[in-house]
Amino acid sequence: MVIEIFSFCVTIFFFIVCRWIYKKAKFDLLTPILITPLLLVALLLVAHIPYGQYRSGTSIITYFLQPATVAFAVPLYQNFQLLRKNIMEMVVSILSGVFIAIVAAYFIGKLMHLNLTLIKSMVPKSITTPIAMDVSNALGGNPTLTAVFVIITALTGITIGPIVVRMLRIRTPIARGVLFGTSAHSAGTSKAFEFGEVEGAMSSISMIIAAIVTLFLAPYLVPVL
Repeated sequence: MVIEIFSFCVTIFFFIVCRWIYKKAKFDLLTPILITPLLLVALLLVAHIPYGQYRSGTSIITYFLQPATVAFAVPLYQNFQLLRKNIMEMVVSILSGVFIAIVAAYFIGKLMHLNLTLIKSMVPKSITTPIAMDVSNALGGNPTLTAVFVIITALTGITIGPIVVRMLRIRTPIARGVLFGTSAHSAGTSKAFEFGEVEGAMSSISMIIAAIVTLFLAPYLVPVL
Protein backbone atom coordinates (compact mmCIF):
# COMPACT_ATOMS: atom_id res chain seq x y z
CA MET A 1 0.00 0.00 0.00
CA VAL A 2 2.89 2.38 0.78
CA ILE A 3 4.35 1.92 -2.71
CA GLU A 4 0.95 2.55 -4.31
CA ILE A 5 0.45 5.79 -2.37
CA PHE A 6 4.02 6.87 -3.15
CA SER A 7 3.46 6.14 -6.86
CA PHE A 8 0.34 8.30 -6.93
CA CYS A 9 1.96 11.21 -5.09
CA VAL A 10 5.20 11.19 -7.08
CA THR A 11 3.29 11.09 -10.39
CA ILE A 12 1.30 14.19 -9.44
CA PHE A 13 4.44 15.88 -8.11
CA PHE A 14 6.49 15.18 -11.25
CA PHE A 15 3.69 16.45 -13.50
CA ILE A 16 3.23 19.69 -11.53
CA VAL A 17 6.98 20.37 -11.49
CA CYS A 18 7.37 19.55 -15.19
CA ARG A 19 4.41 21.75 -16.08
CA TRP A 20 5.90 24.63 -14.06
CA ILE A 21 9.26 24.24 -15.83
CA TYR A 22 7.50 24.04 -19.21
CA LYS A 23 5.56 27.27 -18.59
CA LYS A 24 8.72 29.05 -17.48
CA ALA A 25 10.97 27.77 -20.26
CA LYS A 26 8.33 27.86 -23.04
CA PHE A 27 10.29 25.18 -24.91
CA ASP A 28 8.17 22.54 -26.65
CA LEU A 29 10.54 19.62 -25.97
CA LEU A 30 10.10 20.21 -22.23
CA THR A 31 6.38 19.42 -22.41
CA PRO A 32 5.24 17.47 -19.31
CA ILE A 33 3.66 14.86 -21.59
CA LEU A 34 7.20 13.86 -22.61
CA ILE A 35 9.33 14.64 -19.54
CA THR A 36 7.00 13.26 -16.83
CA PRO A 37 6.92 9.68 -18.23
CA LEU A 38 10.70 9.71 -18.70
CA LEU A 39 11.22 10.71 -15.06
CA LEU A 40 8.74 8.09 -13.86
CA VAL A 41 10.36 5.31 -15.89
CA ALA A 42 13.76 6.29 -14.50
CA LEU A 43 12.38 6.28 -10.96
CA LEU A 44 10.74 2.85 -11.36
CA LEU A 45 13.99 1.39 -12.68
CA VAL A 46 16.22 2.95 -10.01
CA ALA A 47 13.86 2.19 -7.11
CA HIS A 48 12.98 -1.29 -8.45
CA ILE A 49 9.25 -0.57 -8.19
CA PRO A 50 7.17 -3.21 -10.05
CA TYR A 51 4.98 -1.70 -12.75
CA GLY A 52 1.95 -3.61 -11.41
CA GLN A 53 2.17 -1.79 -8.09
CA TYR A 54 2.73 1.55 -9.80
CA ARG A 55 -0.31 0.99 -12.02
CA SER A 56 -2.42 0.01 -9.02
CA GLY A 57 -1.49 3.22 -7.23
CA THR A 58 -2.16 5.48 -10.20
CA SER A 59 -5.30 3.80 -11.56
CA ILE A 60 -7.46 6.57 -10.11
CA ILE A 61 -5.73 9.04 -12.46
CA THR A 62 -6.70 6.88 -15.43
CA TYR A 63 -10.26 6.68 -14.10
CA PHE A 64 -10.60 10.46 -14.06
CA LEU A 65 -9.34 10.78 -17.64
CA GLN A 66 -12.85 10.05 -18.94
CA PRO A 67 -14.67 12.87 -17.10
CA ALA A 68 -11.72 15.15 -17.88
CA THR A 69 -12.18 14.40 -21.59
CA VAL A 70 -15.89 15.20 -21.32
CA ALA A 71 -14.87 18.65 -20.01
CA PHE A 72 -13.61 19.44 -23.52
CA ALA A 73 -17.29 19.86 -24.44
CA VAL A 74 -17.59 23.07 -22.39
CA PRO A 75 -15.60 25.37 -24.73
CA LEU A 76 -17.16 23.50 -27.64
CA TYR A 77 -20.62 24.56 -26.41
CA GLN A 78 -19.42 28.12 -25.82
CA ASN A 79 -18.18 28.36 -29.42
CA PHE A 80 -21.08 26.47 -31.00
CA GLN A 81 -22.11 29.32 -33.32
CA LEU A 82 -18.59 29.58 -34.73
CA LEU A 83 -18.52 25.81 -35.20
CA ARG A 84 -21.85 25.78 -37.04
CA LYS A 85 -20.75 28.59 -39.33
CA ASN A 86 -17.57 26.76 -40.38
CA ILE A 87 -18.64 23.12 -40.14
CA MET A 88 -18.33 22.28 -43.86
CA GLU A 89 -14.78 23.63 -44.15
CA MET A 90 -13.83 21.76 -40.99
CA VAL A 91 -15.32 18.46 -42.15
CA VAL A 92 -13.55 18.64 -45.52
CA SER A 93 -10.25 19.43 -43.80
CA ILE A 94 -10.65 16.62 -41.26
CA LEU A 95 -11.62 14.07 -43.92
CA SER A 96 -8.59 15.06 -45.99
CA GLY A 97 -6.35 14.84 -42.93
CA VAL A 98 -7.61 11.39 -41.98
CA PHE A 99 -7.21 10.07 -45.54
CA ILE A 100 -3.66 11.42 -45.83
CA ALA A 101 -2.72 10.09 -42.36
CA ILE A 102 -3.86 6.55 -43.24
CA VAL A 103 -2.29 6.47 -46.71
CA ALA A 104 0.96 8.10 -45.56
CA ALA A 105 1.37 5.70 -42.63
CA TYR A 106 0.77 2.70 -44.90
CA PHE A 107 3.22 3.71 -47.63
CA ILE A 108 5.90 4.94 -45.23
CA GLY A 109 5.75 1.49 -43.66
CA LYS A 110 6.08 -0.08 -47.11
CA LEU A 111 9.07 2.11 -47.97
CA MET A 112 10.74 1.07 -44.71
CA HIS A 113 10.06 -2.61 -45.55
CA LEU A 114 8.08 -3.15 -42.35
CA ASN A 115 5.99 -6.30 -42.06
CA LEU A 116 2.25 -5.99 -42.67
CA THR A 117 1.28 -6.41 -39.02
CA LEU A 118 3.50 -3.51 -38.03
CA ILE A 119 2.13 -1.35 -40.83
CA LYS A 120 -1.46 -2.07 -39.81
CA SER A 121 -0.54 -1.23 -36.23
CA MET A 122 0.79 2.13 -37.38
CA VAL A 123 -2.18 3.14 -39.56
CA PRO A 124 -4.51 4.47 -36.79
CA LYS A 125 -1.71 6.36 -34.97
CA SER A 126 -3.34 9.79 -35.32
CA ILE A 127 -6.48 9.13 -33.27
CA THR A 128 -7.10 8.69 -29.56
CA THR A 129 -5.72 5.50 -28.00
CA PRO A 130 -8.87 3.43 -27.20
CA ILE A 131 -10.32 3.81 -30.70
CA ALA A 132 -6.90 3.41 -32.33
CA MET A 133 -6.45 0.07 -30.58
CA ASP A 134 -9.89 -1.08 -31.78
CA VAL A 135 -9.06 -0.08 -35.36
CA SER A 136 -5.70 -1.84 -35.14
CA ASN A 137 -7.37 -5.01 -33.90
CA ALA A 138 -9.91 -4.88 -36.74
CA LEU A 139 -7.13 -4.46 -39.30
CA GLY A 140 -5.11 -7.35 -37.90
CA GLY A 141 -2.47 -5.18 -36.27
CA ASN A 142 -1.02 -5.27 -32.77
CA PRO A 143 -3.04 -2.97 -30.43
CA THR A 144 -0.15 -2.69 -27.96
CA LEU A 145 2.18 -1.43 -30.69
CA THR A 146 -0.56 0.91 -31.85
CA ALA A 147 -0.68 2.50 -28.40
CA VAL A 148 3.06 3.18 -28.68
CA PHE A 149 2.63 4.73 -32.13
CA VAL A 150 -0.21 6.91 -30.79
CA ILE A 151 2.06 8.25 -28.04
CA ILE A 152 4.89 8.91 -30.51
CA THR A 153 2.44 10.73 -32.80
CA ALA A 154 1.17 12.83 -29.90
CA LEU A 155 4.68 13.85 -28.86
CA THR A 156 5.62 14.62 -32.46
CA GLY A 157 2.45 16.65 -32.98
CA ILE A 158 2.78 18.84 -29.91
CA THR A 159 6.48 19.39 -30.62
CA ILE A 160 6.39 20.04 -34.37
CA GLY A 161 2.86 21.49 -34.52
CA PRO A 162 3.77 24.93 -33.12
CA ILE A 163 6.73 25.09 -35.51
CA VAL A 164 4.42 24.34 -38.46
CA VAL A 165 1.99 27.01 -37.26
CA ARG A 166 4.79 29.60 -37.13
CA MET A 167 6.48 28.60 -40.40
CA LEU A 168 3.24 28.51 -42.41
CA ARG A 169 1.88 31.56 -40.56
CA ILE A 170 -1.39 29.87 -39.68
CA ARG A 171 -3.23 32.66 -37.87
CA THR A 172 -6.83 31.43 -38.04
CA PRO A 173 -7.93 29.83 -34.73
CA ILE A 174 -10.13 27.30 -36.53
CA ALA A 175 -7.28 26.15 -38.79
CA ARG A 176 -4.96 25.79 -35.81
CA GLY A 177 -7.54 23.75 -33.92
CA VAL A 178 -8.21 21.41 -36.84
CA LEU A 179 -4.46 20.95 -37.34
CA PHE A 180 -3.82 19.81 -33.76
CA GLY A 181 -7.02 17.79 -33.27
CA THR A 182 -6.76 15.85 -36.53
CA SER A 183 -3.05 15.07 -36.31
CA ALA A 184 -2.32 14.68 -32.58
CA HIS A 185 -5.67 13.75 -30.92
CA SER A 186 -6.06 14.58 -27.18
CA ALA A 187 -2.45 15.70 -26.66
CA GLY A 188 -2.82 18.00 -29.64
CA THR A 189 -6.05 19.32 -28.18
CA SER A 190 -4.30 20.17 -24.93
CA LYS A 191 -1.67 22.00 -26.98
CA ALA A 192 -4.38 23.81 -28.94
CA PHE A 193 -5.84 25.19 -25.70
CA GLU A 194 -2.48 26.87 -25.09
CA PHE A 195 -3.14 28.94 -28.21
CA GLY A 196 -6.68 29.85 -27.14
CA GLU A 197 -10.15 28.63 -26.25
CA VAL A 198 -11.39 28.66 -29.85
CA GLU A 199 -8.41 26.58 -30.98
CA GLY A 200 -9.08 24.10 -28.19
CA ALA A 201 -12.79 23.82 -29.00
CA MET A 202 -12.14 23.26 -32.71
CA SER A 203 -9.44 20.74 -31.89
CA SER A 204 -11.85 18.83 -29.65
CA ILE A 205 -14.46 18.36 -32.37
CA SER A 206 -11.72 17.58 -34.93
CA MET A 207 -10.34 14.86 -32.67
CA ILE A 208 -13.79 13.27 -32.31
CA ILE A 209 -14.66 13.41 -36.01
CA ALA A 210 -11.21 12.10 -37.02
CA ALA A 211 -11.57 9.13 -34.67
CA ILE A 212 -15.04 8.24 -35.99
CA VAL A 213 -14.00 8.59 -39.65
CA THR A 214 -10.86 6.48 -39.11
CA LEU A 215 -12.90 3.81 -37.33
CA PHE A 216 -15.14 3.35 -40.37
CA LEU A 217 -12.73 4.24 -43.19
CA ALA A 218 -9.53 2.37 -42.29
CA PRO A 219 -10.96 -1.21 -42.49
CA TYR A 220 -12.10 -0.53 -46.08
CA LEU A 221 -9.23 1.67 -47.28
CA VAL A 222 -6.21 -0.32 -46.05
CA PRO A 223 -7.06 -3.59 -47.91
CA VAL A 224 -7.15 -1.77 -51.27
CA LEU A 225 -3.82 0.04 -50.81
